[in-house]
Amino acid sequence: MTARLPVFPLATVLFPGLVLPLHIFEERYRALVRHLVDLPEGASREFGVVAIQAGWEVAPAGPANRPTPAASVGDVTLHEVGCTAELRQVTELADGGFDIVTVGRRRFRIDEVDDSSTPYLTAEVEWLPEPAGPDEVADLLAARVIAVFRQYLGLIRSDPEEISEQLPEDPTVLSHLVAATAALTIDDRQRLLAIDDTAARLRAELRLLNREAALLRQVRAVPVPLAELASPPTPN
Repeated sequence: MTARLPVFPLATVLFPGLVLPLHIFEERYRALVRHLVDLPEGASREFGVVAIQAGWEVAPAGPANRPTPAASVGDVTLHEVGCTAELRQVTELADGGFDIVTVGRRRFRIDEVDDSSTPYLTAEVEWLPEPAGPDEVADLLAARVIAVFRQYLGLIRSDPEEISEQLPEDPTVLSHLVAATAALTIDDRQRLLAIDDTAARLRAELRLLNREAALLRQVRAVPVPLAELASPPTPN
């Protein structure tokens, strides 16, 4: 099943269920917000958030194993898979801009981008499948991810309350939360978003969390201050 969506390129990856606040200052995206606000009561106020692969805030693509881009629009190359953001709260500002609060809803794959029909980008998209019903493998993996994720949080957070906070039991919800919360690169997050199967996403997160935890432990074992490592060598 396909649909046409307004598209908002960003230097971030949105996951279903995650909150994304945005400050809207560009005129074309002000027009997008006005369009969504003016929709009839009960209409879906969603737009697609797609991570920028090259252009604007990020450097040009490098490694060959980056996710395949869907389209180039001007100097901007977009990733192929995105997530819709549902408009939940709008505050209009004195300068005509907006502060908005959105929540991620549905994953999609871009088929074609249109940069001429409206002031903002739109795209023909295909909805990606979401798991339905219980999955014993995903349940087992979720328990392992929770354990490893708590160990990882212990390395990056000093507040015990943040480490002991409640984590979702639903494997799919957990997989999205971990992907959005862990200190991963945009490419790592993009690869996780593109995975359709929850168990496969959790397996990938286990590998990433173990990798990040090993790096953090290695950095902590360095016997000199990190500031010295960041300083350029002196000519002497």
